[in-house]
Amino acid sequence: MPDLADYRLHRAVTDAPFEGVAVPGLAAEFYRRREGARVASVGRYSFGGRELLMAWGYVDEEHCRHSAVRASGGGWHQATAGCPTVRVERAGGEPAAEVVGLAVRTPVGDWIRTGQ
Repeated sequence: MPDLADYRLHRAVTDAPFEGVAVPGLAAEFYRRREGARVASVGRYSFGGRELLMAWGYVDEEHCRHSAVRASGGGWHQATAGCPTVRVERAGGEPAAEVVGLAVRTPVGDWIRTGQ
């Protein structure tokens, strides 16, 4: 897991978007630091003041290199390669319904849901 003390805050977003839609209550902070000719990036997502997930890599890459999901009992699940599996949750499960939260799959297959 990256140590955010080694990065600088690049930007912060409230009601952060996933899958092109804003998720009410989801906050995102994006951090960066130079690593030679490249720029390393970390995204930290939280909901209701509680950290939910982190994803990191380089700004010139299309997808995250690694990610980690917060464990329900505190601490973090082991970091995994690639982006986490994330699903936007909608009222009643209807595709065009209001966005009500986010679901993140842990490496052990459990789903952490927000905003329900």
